[in-house]
Amino acid sequence: MTVSLPETLCFLNGAYTPLSQAKVSVLDRGFIFGDGIYEVVPVYAGRPFRFIPHMARLERSLGELRIHNPYSRTQWAEMVHKLILLQAESSGVPAIESDQLIYIQITRGVALRDHVMPTGITPTVFAMVNILHAPSVEQRTKGVACVTADDFRWEKAHIKSTSLLGAVFARQISFDAGATETVMFRDGLLSEAASSNVWVVKDGKLMGVPTDNLVLEGIRYGLINDICHDVGIPFELRRIHRKEVFSADELLLSSATKEVLAVTTLDGQRVGYPTHSGRPGPIYARLYAAYQNAKLASAE
Repeated sequence: MTVSLPETLCFLNGAYTPLSQAKVSVLDRGFIFGDGIYEVVPVYAGRPFRFIPHMARLERSLGELRIHNPYSRTQWAEMVHKLILLQAESSGVPAIESDQLIYIQITRGVALRDHVMPTGITPTVFAMVNILHAPSVEQRTKGVACVTADDFRWEKAHIKSTSLLGAVFARQISFDAGATETVMFRDGLLSEAASSNVWVVKDGKLMGVPTDNLVLEGIRYGLINDICHDVGIPFELRRIHRKEVFSADELLLSSATKEVLAVTTLDGQRVGYPTHSGRPGPIYARLYAAYQNAKLASAE
C-alpha cells in the first residue's frame, strides 16, 4: 500500500523541503535503534506555545542520551518560526488563522550498526509542521472513555525518546477497546497514560504524580501548576494509588494535543462530579477556561 504524505514542508539537516522529498540514511541510528529524542510544540496563531519549557525538556533528553545539541535556543526558535512562515506561504493559509504542531526530532546520526554509542558523528535534525487537531466539542462537553493497563515500559520514561514501542502498545490497548487513552499503573501506583499525563481531583484538589524517571514531565505540568496558583485550586504532586484514581471526583488528561481533557469513564466505570456522574466537573471547567486564556495571552 502506498502512503500519501501530507503536502507540508519540513526541515532536515539545514534545508527546508517538501516532506515527500525528505530522505534519511538507513544507517541513521534513529532508524536502526530509535536512538533519538523528540518534542512536539503546539503553535497558536503563528506563535509557539510554551517554547522555552519545550526547549528545556529537549535539552534534558539530549543530555540523558549523550547527544550533542546541534543548535542554540535562538537557532531553534529561528528554525521553528521560519518553518511556520514557509508552511503558511506554501499552503496559502496565514499562520495566524490555523493552529499547528511542530514536531522536532534529533537522532544521534549516521554510523555503522553497533550498540555502543559512537562519538564524533553529526546528529540528524528533522522538524515538520502538522495541523493541530484539537478534541471535538462532544469530547469537551461529555468527556472521554479510558481503560487501564499495567505500565510495562522501561524505567527511563522521563526521556522523550523516539523509542516509542511501549507507548504504541499501550495506546493500541485503548484503541482496540474504543477508548481515548490507556491509564497505566506500576506496582499499583498511577504513572501516566500512553501519550498523556493524568490528573486526579479529590475534594477540590488537583493531584499529579511526581516528575521522576517513571513519567515524562509534560510541559503542561508547569502550566497547570501556574494555572492552579492563579485561580486558587490546591495543587499537589505525590504517589497516587489505583483505588484513588477510581474514587476520584474528576479525572483529567493533559498533553500538547489534548490540552486538558476530562475522563468520564474508566474501565467502563463512570467518573465525574458529583461522584460517578459521568460528566466533566468544575475543576476541569476552570482549568480548561484558564488554559484558553493562557493560549490567547501567548498569541498577543
